[in-house]
Amino acid sequence: LILVVLGVTALSLFFFLVSRYWQLNPGLQESDRREWDNAVHQASETYGGRMHNLFCDNCHSHVALALNLQLYDGLTNWNMVKLALYMMIYGRYVSWTAVVKTWLPFLICLGLVLLLVFLVH
Repeated sequence: LILVVLGVTALSLFFFLVSRYWQLNPGLQESDRREWDNAVHQASETYGGRMHNLFCDNCHSHVALALNLQLYDGLTNWNMVKLALYMMIYGRYVSWTAVVKTWLPFLICLGLVLLLVFLVH
């Protein structure tokens, strides 16, 4: 199973196209597909009425709720921090273009900061 939350609706992404995903292990599911779909639907219903933001209540929280409802890996303590950590460890980029789009803005900003620090000293 691939769990990708598409923003607050099932038809469009909240921010951008998917660039990275974590393929879940179906063997770690505590339920069947119908119950899994119901957990994803319930999480989407819950988050459909919430305002997503970058730092506190975002797509990672949305996915964590679905994982908690489904008891993925027998756990109910999924949260946005744990999910972000798992994405960094187990996540896969969809393409090399996605890697560039993800890291290029950060590298440009880092380069500008380093250039500014170098010029000031």
